[in-house]
Amino acid sequence: MAKREVDIVIISDVHLGTYGCHAKELLKYLKSIKPKMLILNGDIIDIWQFSKSYWPEAHMKVVRRILKFVTEGVPVYYLTGNHDEMLRKFTDFNLGTFQLLDKIVLNIDGKKAWIFHGDVFDVTMQHSKWLAKLGAVGYDTLILINSLTNWFLTAMGREKMSFSQKIKAKFKDAVKFINQFEQTAADLAVQKAYSYVICGHIHHAEIRTIQSTEQTGSVLYLNSGDWVESLTALEYHNNDWTIFKYQPEDFKQDHDEDDITDAEDLNAKLDVRSLLERFKQEAH
Repeated sequence: MAKREVDIVIISDVHLGTYGCHAKELLKYLKSIKPKMLILNGDIIDIWQFSKSYWPEAHMKVVRRILKFVTEGVPVYYLTGNHDEMLRKFTDFNLGTFQLLDKIVLNIDGKKAWIFHGDVFDVTMQHSKWLAKLGAVGYDTLILINSLTNWFLTAMGREKMSFSQKIKAKFKDAVKFINQFEQTAADLAVQKAYSYVICGHIHHAEIRTIQSTEQTGSVLYLNSGDWVESLTALEYHNNDWTIFKYQPEDFKQDHDEDDITDAEDLNAKLDVRSLLERFKQEAH
């Protein structure tokens, strides 16, 4: 099956190493595209929860597929987030076309794009990191319970539901936080004269023009969402930004032999597991 060509793909908040991560779905998406550039905008590997030693083969396949892009010469930028902040000590690490950074400014068809995870705007992250980590464990547990519930709902022929989205919808503070996050990002981007500001962190995919608080200008704000619940990515192609939303019916065919090839190709070039273990040991 022919792969879909895309100029730039941005994904964030994959949370590899957690029960909520939809690694199989992400793998199918990554197999279906041929990007000219891939940007991993934070929280790709959830190092906060590495202590659980939860790392199924599907999660390793995602890492292999990303590194396959690197071996093919595709520029891959890994921008650190809060759940993988321990990688920030390796900032500017590069391996071929792979580069680890905290943020990046790109010139995209003559327009400047400011890209970073966004946890810098989270007050909880800045002042009560222990509370944020506790919340992350609770969130992952909620996702696990939600998955079991949805299994039963599907078995009974009923529609799936999202616990966290229902909780967010009921609490005005959650909506307020998202709005403040987006406005803060937009205000700073306008001050810096950027055309685009691109974030992750809040698990809420979005593309919209935001006017600065002081009415001095506007910027196109974009968020790539996540691969825990919304299963979304940002795509840029033919001078246009869109939000990709994973739909199971669009990925009925999956070729496992691709995974075997990925593993053989990469194992011949580098030991992926050893590389991950190295990061893990250095981070702790």
